[in-house]
Amino acid sequence: MLAIFLVSLISLVAIGWIVSRNWRIAHSRQRITQAPFPRAWREILKRRMPYFRSLPTDLQLQLKKHIQVFLSEKEFVGCDGIIIDDEVRVTIAAQACLLLLNRTTDYYPKLKQILVYPSVFFVNNQEHRSGGVVSDRQRLLSGESWQNGKVVLSWQTAQADAANPVDGSNVVIHEFAHQLDQEDGNANGAPILDRVSDYSAWSKILSQEFETLQRSAEQDIPSLFSYYGATNPAEFFAVITEVFFERPDDFYQYHRELYQELSLFFKLDPVNWH
Repeated sequence: MLAIFLVSLISLVAIGWIVSRNWRIAHSRQRITQAPFPRAWREILKRRMPYFRSLPTDLQLQLKKHIQVFLSEKEFVGCDGIIIDDEVRVTIAAQACLLLLNRTTDYYPKLKQILVYPSVFFVNNQEHRSGGVVSDRQRLLSGESWQNGKVVLSWQTAQADAANPVDGSNVVIHEFAHQLDQEDGNANGAPILDRVSDYSAWSKILSQEFETLQRSAEQDIPSLFSYYGATNPAEFFAVITEVFFERPDDFYQYHRELYQELSLFFKLDPVNWH
């Protein structure tokens, strides 16, 4: 009887702690978003983010509030001598928070740090080959999303992508799409959807389009999507997310069902923003 009482008491304490923690976070975020958006940050958006001007007014307001919360909760770390200032922080945060608009969000809950390099950077990985052979491989990257709560970005690439929001390529959007994908565990191309029943259509349509891109890559057939998306379903989701935000008209015209799946997930319809 005592054991049952202790278990019940521990459970109640744990539930109470979780409820209290969630309330504190919600209260803190509400306080942050009630503060005026800094004028210096508005100037950075105007200068660095032409995409911002294409957003409907209500989404512009949402984005500014998301930026405020994001910058209060995430740590930016400069690598290879880069100085992290508001120019870097706001430009990256604005692109990352595009993926949170109109959605119930916990602001990339697993993400703790954004590591920023001045330009592209080298990453050392182990490559497993047939026969159990393991070799070291060095890759030159402009971005990477890690499952241990970190995103790594090239500042040079991030600012260049922000300046050209219509080419279908954006490293920040790409890496933060991976963060969404990783919220339920490993990145597999299936982020958390609203309902269990939504996964059937998602899996069917994305699998078909993924296989089409793989065939295009193998046969060198032109595609709206980068062949890098044919690597695996996780990269496919990240690549099509870039195109969804940056080339929505072409996306809708040539891949309508896929566009509609992303539109349902992101609760956005960028075709109608222009």
